[in-house]
Amino acid sequence: MPSEVWVSLTSLGGVALGGGLSFWVQRITQRSAERAEERRQAMALSESRRTERLAQLQSFIEVTAEAERCAFTRPFSWQDGDEWQVQTQAIMNRVWVAERMIRLTFPLPVHTAARAYFLDLNRVVWEGLPDGQSVRDYLEDHRLAFLDAARTAVD
Repeated sequence: MPSEVWVSLTSLGGVALGGGLSFWVQRITQRSAERAEERRQAMALSESRRTERLAQLQSFIEVTAEAERCAFTRPFSWQDGDEWQVQTQAIMNRVWVAERMIRLTFPLPVHTAARAYFLDLNRVVWEGLPDGQSVRDYLEDHRLAFLDAARTAVD
């Protein structure tokens, strides 16, 4: 009888050990699959945010280019209701919205650069520049600072 007990206990131990190892391997496999899925989702989210940011940048750059054209075509004197003023006001409203969207979707340094560019652009559009100054030269530093900050954020 004692040999039958040992055989049964050995068999039971083997089943327990096999079951434990099987459980352990399944658990490790499941954790590995979960981590891989989390990485895949994180990468998908990252790529989605990058795409959204690039779209925001494109929108901001397009509308600020329109606003710069308004600054270049600014009449020496204008009044509320003039065609130039009406068109320019609509464009500057779009610039304002695009600048706020940059704040929502980008880190603060990018928004700070966009804000500085927006304020200079707004000043040039509505107040003009002293004689002898170029719109392009006046806006260049803040425009380039914004583009450099944006490039860093989307890399």
